[in-house]
Amino acid sequence: MLKRIWKWLMIIVIAIIVAVGAAGAYIYNEMQPVKSSEQVVKFTIEPGVGTSGIADILEDQGLIKNSFLFVSYLKLKSEGTRFQAGVYELQPGVTYDEIIAKLNSGDVVKTEMIKFTIPEGFTVTQMGDKLAEEGIVNKDSFLKLAKDPTGLNNELLGLVPADSKLMYRLEGYLFPETYELKKGSSELDIIQRMLDEMEKRLGQIPNFEDKLKARGLTLNELMTVASLVEREVVVDSERSIVAGVIYNRLATGNMKLEIDATVQYLLGKPKERLMNSDLRKVDSPYNTYLYLGLPPGPIAAPSLKSIEASLEPKSSEYLFYVTKKDGSGEHLFAKTYKEHLKNIEKSKAMAK
Repeated sequence: MLKRIWKWLMIIVIAIIVAVGAAGAYIYNEMQPVKSSEQVVKFTIEPGVGTSGIADILEDQGLIKNSFLFVSYLKLKSEGTRFQAGVYELQPGVTYDEIIAKLNSGDVVKTEMIKFTIPEGFTVTQMGDKLAEEGIVNKDSFLKLAKDPTGLNNELLGLVPADSKLMYRLEGYLFPETYELKKGSSELDIIQRMLDEMEKRLGQIPNFEDKLKARGLTLNELMTVASLVEREVVVDSERSIVAGVIYNRLATGNMKLEIDATVQYLLGKPKERLMNSDLRKVDSPYNTYLYLGLPPGPIAAPSLKSIEASLEPKSSEYLFYVTKKDGSGEHLFAKTYKEHLKNIEKSKAMAK
């Protein structure tokens, strides 16, 4: 009887050992890397996903054999609390420890980016042409948003009039700068980024709102003046002087601004030289040769220098200016029309 008991005990012990061994072999096998492959697997870990969810993703992607064992290994090693969200790439055949190290370090796939530069003084049409040529936007979609910014979210929009006279509502409000965005960004993403940059830059001007209020201007009026300065001036030191001339002419109440840049804006493609016939060709509120006061809105994207110059113009009695024809880009300024006519002759003489 005793021998029989011992016999059964031995059988049970052996069975347990075999079972434990088999289980151990199974667990060991399941924890080994999957078959190596040169194919790269890309997967995403969203913010807030726990270790169980991550393990399921790894198993679904064929990077581990058993999600339960992976989670158990994490608990054993006190790992998993430092995993970072993002897009990852792994090749089948990596070990648990290699996976853990990658997720801990946040070694994510670098997002493909697009980079483009918008020069100072560009119109939204010029922006659309440039970005379309670079394969970044659809020009029609870009210009449609510039005209009707539905879907955009920015405090500046509340200060930009929705005036039917405006050729493009966002003209002058897309900051000229070099930008870097994710590849595949939509026209809305791009315009939103440029509009946000303008808001940021205006906010960095010391006492901006107080200075604007002191000048008695709306934001749209300031940006319109700044755009005129941008298109008229080449030499930085003259920006505040030309801004002052614009304000002086407006203050008379009966002098048209007669700024060539407004006519160039209406012509679409700038002409190297405007003729007298061009100055009154297009009947538009933007044409400062035909209408008193400022145009309905900006005619280009002003630089920060032009905005600051328009915010704090240089005080003078000048009412006129003419470009020197010596290639310097500078101007001759005059207080009276008689002086202005003399400056025109001086300018012509410089070209000889």
